[in-house]
Amino acid sequence: MSRHALLPALLLGLAAATGALAQGKPAPSNLPSAAFPPLPTAKPPPLAAAPQPAVAGKPGAPQPGAGAGRMVSSGTGFIIAPGRALTNHHVIEDCRGVRVRSAGGADLPARVLASDRDRDLALVEVPDNAGPALPFRRDQTIRRGEGVVTYGFPLAGLLSSGPTLTTGEISALAGLSDNQRQYQISAPVQPGNSGGPLLDMGGNVVGVIVSKLNAQRVAQRTGDIPQNVNFAVKGSEAMDFLRRNRVEPRLGDFTPRNAAEVGEAAHASVLFVRCMG
Repeated sequence: MSRHALLPALLLGLAAATGALAQGKPAPSNLPSAAFPPLPTAKPPPLAAAPQPAVAGKPGAPQPGAGAGRMVSSGTGFIIAPGRALTNHHVIEDCRGVRVRSAGGADLPARVLASDRDRDLALVEVPDNAGPALPFRRDQTIRRGEGVVTYGFPLAGLLSSGPTLTTGEISALAGLSDNQRQYQISAPVQPGNSGGPLLDMGGNVVGVIVSKLNAQRVAQRTGDIPQNVNFAVKGSEAMDFLRRNRVEPRLGDFTPRNAAEVGEAAHASVLFVRCMG
């Protein structure tokens, strides 16, 4: 088997699937199942269990709220412009409908406007009152060792119903198999973190959480258990995706803060995303 053929098995998506833990079954889109999508939040994707084709936004596909009765998986998203949010492609792929919960607790409808399977990104329309836009870092020159913060909704239904903050560093400037569209990060992430913002220590977006290394598969092949090997789509890739879809991201300059301040600044902009079936 070729080295590239092994990649899908070595990555785990970070989308949380309802009932997967209770039933002891692989999550339909990114729990403990070997998929090759970036940080899944709604279905089993290609790189590390995250990305999948955005079905909700395709012509003729059921629109959010149409015939969608129950949550089949969940992930994270964040506001990037008035009425616009960003998440992973694999979080919304094949969903019959998409709903988001704002920081204020409002349950809101959402509609997929565009998605990119290769980058594992999706642009979602949300109500204008869903929250303020998070700024992207103006200078996307990132260095190894820079401190970063993740903010999202891992393991929904098992952990806190509120957002979870973790900290870490930029470990490498490329992802699995030297993927130049991603960073490797040490900040811990779990299913459900897919699509959430990766923030610098000034509170600016520098990436989008997408996947984690499948430690079990790696241990089977190497005899060693990897620690905190996770991945995020680079902020520069996310900004290019947005601009190609006629959304100009808000930009911010770096002003040092501590992790608690970064989380407080991001809180109102981060959304709990539900894939409905």
